Amino acid sequence: MLRAAGVGTGDEVIVPAYGNAEVAEAVVQAGALPVFADIEPATYCLDPDAVAAVVTPRTAAVIVVHRFGSQADVRRLRDLGSRAGFLVLEQGESEAPYEGVERRRAHAAYLSGRLSGVVTPDGGEGHSYRQYVVRVPGNGRPDRDAFARAVRARGVNCWVPVKTPVHRMPQFRRDVSLPETERAADETLALPVDASMSRRDLQRVVSACNALGGLLQPAF
Repeated sequence: MLRAAGVGTGDEVIVPAYGNAEVAEAVVQAGALPVFADIEPATYCLDPDAVAAVVTPRTAAVIVVHRFGSQADVRRLRDLGSRAGFLVLEQGESEAPYEGVERRRAHAAYLSGRLSGVVTPDGGEGHSYRQYVVRVPGNGRPDRDAFARAVRARGVNCWVPVKTPVHRMPQFRRDVSLPETERAADETLALPVDASMSRRDLQRVVSACNALGGLLQPAF
């Protein structure tokens, strides 16, 4: 996609650090330099203001990644691209059939109405809840990880959606300020919201989370 758009050596491409390394790797393979911008805390997608702050004369493109079923603010990014002269390329997420999406939305609404001790996702327009991602705020990663271990011990699967932001990885390490990316990587936890889940399954998720009484303190 990048090569077809004429992006190559000497160009910069703005990408999110919250996610896997595939996007940054694709930029490097095209001969360009990945530049990391921060995310919006509600959508986990690129923040247009953060993108604007890192645009330079060498910026050739921005790669937008829609995350967890939430949509990035592509309109604002395209407006910025039109003014600054760079391309906006989108990496979408494959989607389940419409019925599955509606079931996930209904399950997400059920969880959001009953969970306590975690920060539930801000649905926003068009959210398909590909993943149902909550936050376990506190003193950083130990709180989230302790919470996850306790939930799993109660028989509920959960997982950390982004363990290490790309700008922390050795091959892409950058001395950049990405506070929302860092916070999201330390606090986020994905809970099951599959379309195939029953009401009893959802109740089990709620019971496992709420039984913890909120945040857990890290053990030293």
